[in-house]
Amino acid sequence: MTGLYLTSLVLSHFRSHKTARLSLDGRPVAIHGPNGAGKTNVLEAVSMLSPGRGLRRATADEIARRPEALGWKVRADLHSLHQDHEVETWSENAAPRSVRIDGKTAGQVALGRIARMLWLIPAMDRLWIEGAEGRRRFLDRMVLSFDPGHAEAALTYEKAMRERNRLLKDQVRDAHWYGALEAQMASAGALVHAARVEALARISAAQDGAETAFPTADLTLLAPEGEDMPQTQGDLATAFAESRPRDMAAGRTLVGPHRADLGAVYAAKGVAAKQCSTGEQKALLISLILANGRALSAEFGAAPILLLDEVSAHLDAGRRAALYDEICALGAQAFLTGTGPELFAELGDRAQHFEVTETAGVSQITEGTQP
Repeated sequence: MTGLYLTSLVLSHFRSHKTARLSLDGRPVAIHGPNGAGKTNVLEAVSMLSPGRGLRRATADEIARRPEALGWKVRADLHSLHQDHEVETWSENAAPRSVRIDGKTAGQVALGRIARMLWLIPAMDRLWIEGAEGRRRFLDRMVLSFDPGHAEAALTYEKAMRERNRLLKDQVRDAHWYGALEAQMASAGALVHAARVEALARISAAQDGAETAFPTADLTLLAPEGEDMPQTQGDLATAFAESRPRDMAAGRTLVGPHRADLGAVYAAKGVAAKQCSTGEQKALLISLILANGRALSAEFGAAPILLLDEVSAHLDAGRRAALYDEICALGAQAFLTGTGPELFAELGDRAQHFEVTETAGVSQITEGTQP
């Protein structure tokens, strides 16, 4: 069987799971259980097999099971296209997490080269009505799914900007202090902007012509109201230099890709996402995740692993069944959570079914039969 999927997952001292083992076969994974039992913790563990801080953006110390606080570990067997990999990631004593692939120490970017992963969690339901920071993070996760190296450009930009902001707060006026930092920001910032534009083009192309039960979204990359968005390295360098007086007054950098926003319009209705109903906003998010998955499948050669936490919220039975059909048509190993097995009845034997229970603060996972 070709594709991208986990064949085993082992958790050790990961949040509420003292130990857990799942044997998987590439089908979608439906996980049910009461609130607080530890379902989302399983999805978070899988997300740690990708670059970054996982779907909760937690620190290594926050993940470690209490009260032991011994550290944590996630180990998985991953089938990626035509190769099998053993992947481990862990942290001890709140240290930054380590990664090992096939027995060799690796950087987090290497995870993105062998596996592509997308997720949708309840906290993202308010994406369209809250601040731009969350939408930028959502956009950059999409970019990262196509280009694992995007994280390095973004990190270079952020580090240089922090140094520049320190100079601004200290009221340093000597232009020589800013030159090298702004050159780094301009170079990295141009890469960040170009990668975002390219990712949005790929998502849009994946939506065009796709027959789906979920609405299409028209996506745009926006500058703050009343401001321009410099895009090239030269334009960014000029903008940083010209903005120094204004930035110094504010004590921070007010121009650049860190100020960009993601705009979305419900295409069929011509209504901005932030003005749509709660159900429509959820459907738009699901549509983007599916489009991202289709685009990745065409480029990477296999559908990404999908992590869909409580995805059935705000979906009626018909649309829920349509989502499951699309996941299976995509050929994705999707990890889905819900409070009861009836939420996954439409999946039937197309998925593996697991139940998570919690007793005295310890989560247990058992495989069950289809509902």
